[in-house]
Amino acid sequence: MKNLIKGGTIVTASNEYTADILMEDGRISAIGKDLECAGAQVYDASGKYVLPGGVDQHVHFSFEFNGAKVRGFETSDAAVAGGTTTVIEFVNQVRGKGLVDSIEDYRRENAENVAMADYSFHIVMTDPREEVIEEIPSLVEAGYPTMKLFMAYKGMFFHADDDAILKALKKGKEAGITVMVHAENADMIDVLQKELIAKGQTGPYGHVLSRPPVVEAEATRRAIYLAQLADAPLYIVHVSCREALEEIARAYDSGQPVMGETCSHYLTLDESNLAKPDFEGGKYVCSPALRTQDHFEDLWKGINNGWLNAVSSDHCGFDWKDQKHMGEDDFRNIPNGAPGLENRLQVLWTYGVEAGKITRQKLVDIYASAPARNNGLDYCKGYIEVGYDADVVIYDPEYRGVFSNEKSRHGVDYCAYEGMEQKGKVDTVFLRGNVVVKDGEYCGNKGDGRLVKGKPYGTMYKER
Repeated sequence: MKNLIKGGTIVTASNEYTADILMEDGRISAIGKDLECAGAQVYDASGKYVLPGGVDQHVHFSFEFNGAKVRGFETSDAAVAGGTTTVIEFVNQVRGKGLVDSIEDYRRENAENVAMADYSFHIVMTDPREEVIEEIPSLVEAGYPTMKLFMAYKGMFFHADDDAILKALKKGKEAGITVMVHAENADMIDVLQKELIAKGQTGPYGHVLSRPPVVEAEATRRAIYLAQLADAPLYIVHVSCREALEEIARAYDSGQPVMGETCSHYLTLDESNLAKPDFEGGKYVCSPALRTQDHFEDLWKGINNGWLNAVSSDHCGFDWKDQKHMGEDDFRNIPNGAPGLENRLQVLWTYGVEAGKITRQKLVDIYASAPARNNGLDYCKGYIEVGYDADVVIYDPEYRGVFSNEKSRHGVDYCAYEGMEQKGKVDTVFLRGNVVVKDGEYCGNKGDGRLVKGKPYGTMYKER
């Protein structure tokens, strides 16, 4: 199948120009003016922007919390409908099982022949025995050059202490593994939670009070010191507040290979959402917690200065009615996380580009190109270049509407951005040259997605 996009304004991380794009055999075969190709299906992109397909490096299709499990890869069509053609899922190491085996078993059982977006994986190390630490370099050979450790969630099986983090950093550096850290002080959170419950503060807003910015800032600083001791790169996920950002900026500006990501909800949603009546606030329980609006400008500054090089969704699709309500009488039992992968591009366009916070070029970088580089996928994903996978989004900037869960494909009973203004929308999406979204409607098939393997020594090893 040959497809030809004509007349659109192509936006890359560094440039913007009008040209045509020819896609053949799953790849971009030509970019230029007045392209012609016999037998090709032509798509008119006049008046629209043409972007690389998004790479969301932070999604959860397997997360479990207190017995509740999120929606899985059967809802990955939501990613594509929102302009994201590649997702990177976090897989928990199964206790007693190796890192690579945990990923491969999960892939076969949950993603293969199900995923509708292309996909890759991060491993979450949960069992840091010496033999597991020694296995870390094998992730590279398997095509999974990233791993994550949780400093938060005291008492949970995936919580990691400083010993495990330091060892992972040292061993990961040997093989070019990028170590990602969820930075929150678990002990501080535990003390604050118990105090709040004892005082009768059981509602969703207790979640905010138990996770103030200092909790995130302290853990971020400690993780940075661990990385400094290991002489290894470090990537901080879902940065939510200026205090944590300041720690990253200080390390980055001093030459230490430390960077982070933020998420679309930390740029647009504030902590007042957790105070909504009738347990509506439970929808917005995520970790780290939402902050006050005065943090937004700092995070946008962090993006423009390069301290935060990507914006992810941290998609974690728990239902409000049947799952979030598990914590109706105790906020500690509310499953953490919110849906967002379908909305990420439109949120960034509306509240970033249209609001003058970032350029279109910066948007492309933080939603597609940088996540591809971070995860060793920049040889085929995240860019509009000849030879790359033909993952392309035609974006209509003229649309005006509101975010709504009415037509969402994410399989969750609410939208975190419900009723908020939306400017622009996804018109057409190509996944490896195949049309999977047409006129804003998903038209792909279950199993369209394929595994994409990453290469080691990503962004964190190259830019500092």
